[in-house]
Amino acid sequence: MSGILDLLNSDLGRQIIGGVSNEVGEDQNKTASVLSMALPVLMGAMKRNASTPEGAEGLNNALSNKHNGSILDNLGSLFGGGVNQEVKDDGDGILRHVLGDKRQNVEKAIGKQSGMDASSIGNILKVAAPLLMGVLGKQKQQQNVQSSSGIGDLLGGLLGGGSSQAQAAAPQQSFIESILDADGDGSVIDDIAGMFLGGDKKGNEKSGGGLGGLLGGLFGGK
Repeated sequence: MSGILDLLNSDLGRQIIGGVSNEVGEDQNKTASVLSMALPVLMGAMKRNASTPEGAEGLNNALSNKHNGSILDNLGSLFGGGVNQEVKDDGDGILRHVLGDKRQNVEKAIGKQSGMDASSIGNILKVAAPLLMGVLGKQKQQQNVQSSSGIGDLLGGLLGGGSSQAQAAAPQQSFIESILDADGDGSVIDDIAGMFLGGDKKGNEKSGGGLGGLLGGLFGGK
């Protein structure tokens, strides 16, 4: 199956990137970079939460009901007049539930790597979180995942699936774990380029490395 980063490089993904970019008033390339870092982190956190029976059941119920994918059916309307406050409040609640006390660490770390301030990262994530839940809801329907026991596999497939992610899967998982385990001392920042974007810890990109190549391909290079 296709992974989450393959989705971002699809027509649907470009529509999401463009809509989020316009909503928060940020450059499309930077928004694409932020989403390509943030969505796997959010999914990694969901996967961790779904490792317990209670967490898996809660996510399964959410994806069967409120977040069944209907939000993706008319993105033109969603973004056309500006994303309404109800959607943003929903996103805020999702982030609070999924990331807990790691939320600020995640926003700071992604902001450091992307060159965007943490408040802008927060605005992007509040819009993106309900869309990500919608993507998961659609995938749940398409794969006919009926019970909570299949939620972990659904998330794992999206995190590691897809040809364009094959080489990046391991460093991506390391990035996710380091972000979620960060204690706020800032050390995780030094590891982002090496573990997620395929560069060294000074931020120098390695040839053919990880997700950096994919991000460069989203809009014809950066």
